[in-house]
Amino acid sequence: MPCLIIPFPTELRPRLPTIVGNVDYLTLRLRLEQIDTLLPASGVEPQFVEQALQRWFPAGRRPRSARQQQKFQLRSRRALRCTILRMLLQQDYRGFSCELAGNPLYQWFCLVDALDQIHVPSKSELHRFANWLPAEPMRHVIDSLLKSGFHEPRKLELREPLDLESYFVDTTCVPANVHFPVDWVLLRDGVRTLMKATTLIRDQGLRGRMQPPAEFLRRLNRLSIEMTQQRRSPASRKGRKRVLRAMKKVVGVVRGHAQRHRQLLDQNWAQTDWTRRQAEQVLRRIDGVLTLLPRAQKQAHERIIGGRLVENKEKILSLYEPDIHVLVRGKAGADVEFGNTLLLGENAQGIIFDFALYQDQAAADAHLLFESLIRTWEVFDRQVGSVATDRGFFTAANSRALNESETFNALCPRPPRELKARMQEQRFAALQRRRSQTEARISILKRGFLGQPLRARGFAHRQLAVAWGVLTHNLWMFARLRKVKKKKRPALLQAA
Repeated sequence: MPCLIIPFPTELRPRLPTIVGNVDYLTLRLRLEQIDTLLPASGVEPQFVEQALQRWFPAGRRPRSARQQQKFQLRSRRALRCTILRMLLQQDYRGFSCELAGNPLYQWFCLVDALDQIHVPSKSELHRFANWLPAEPMRHVIDSLLKSGFHEPRKLELREPLDLESYFVDTTCVPANVHFPVDWVLLRDGVRTLMKATTLIRDQGLRGRMQPPAEFLRRLNRLSIEMTQQRRSPASRKGRKRVLRAMKKVVGVVRGHAQRHRQLLDQNWAQTDWTRRQAEQVLRRIDGVLTLLPRAQKQAHERIIGGRLVENKEKILSLYEPDIHVLVRGKAGADVEFGNTLLLGENAQGIIFDFALYQDQAAADAHLLFESLIRTWEVFDRQVGSVATDRGFFTAANSRALNESETFNALCPRPPRELKARMQEQRFAALQRRRSQTEARISILKRGFLGQPLRARGFAHRQLAVAWGVLTHNLWMFARLRKVKKKKRPALLQAA
């Protein structure tokens, strides 16, 4: 059941200063003004506030007051606008908060400008804004923008409605923010995390008998340096085995100390200055590493001492990101990447119609095609006119299904002879030439709106960050598709 959005009168806001001579600023200001108009007209802002209100009114609670709802609605609008602008500028939370404090244009767009005092969101508030809605409600917000662009182009003042005649699909890898997964480096990471957590516990007065935690960090750092130098040694294989055995001894001692301090904190947390939630945060940090560290130790043993290969599905790539995978892309600059598969579908205008980030190891591209087509059909309530992909999506079954649905089949065939024959068709050749631009669209999204690497920890946060990136990208593209009204020149200038 949709929640009622109460209209409240807006407060007086100062006018933006007139800036002359800086083309880049004027272009950015024009785009932000266009996005500011698009947000309410397309239904993005009302849909975002409505989704937030549904989560704010849980079942069984008493109704909130109108004053409380007014504050929450304003915070929801600020959350939407601050996150869009931050994604557009590719700023971190602290840096964006500082930029927002000194830029009247940003303050105007984010609804924090005022006549007397300006309250700028802190970095923690901006982090809460970025997690204001989960990924699934964010998809509804993105869908509302797409529907408005297709059904109501005049309302949005677009030069033309969204084009559904051609649809281009491709996949890519969203790299996780992890270092290159070397087996013995996982052991070093685990020891660092456990000893830092142990130091926090000991600083609160809960101490077990052990050497200073910094001593174990020094030992493992020396062993890590020694391991990197073994490659230059003539007997590098024996040296690597010897150093790994020494590392395993340190890891065993560290695990024991961390388990004892974890038990001390769990039983005596009331004696510390922490709340139970703060203590549980440290406990979860220790538990996560203690669970995976034995597997990482076994993996290093198998590969370095045993000399045996470990299958990709059984590998631990990070102690902190369990949902990333080894993706063999075969690209010139990245033969192998570590992250999650992202599917993108765009139209000829560069608007992203569909996206999906896969938590598990994604199936082959050919099995993902019709999932994307079905999601696109559910948004627009009609099918696209043609589909163009690379050869990874081509199968005889996919081609047959497209032909049966009366959708033009522009899948790139795998056999070279068949591709050469189809390139004689004018429409197929034009769609395949346009399909190459989808690679550029992927790069624009990843580098210009997501950041590379994507600085979000955990799959749920990466999925949400991708949704924010797609929404910001589409708003920016919609702003470019709007009709630009020429400003009337003053009468004195016209007479001259």
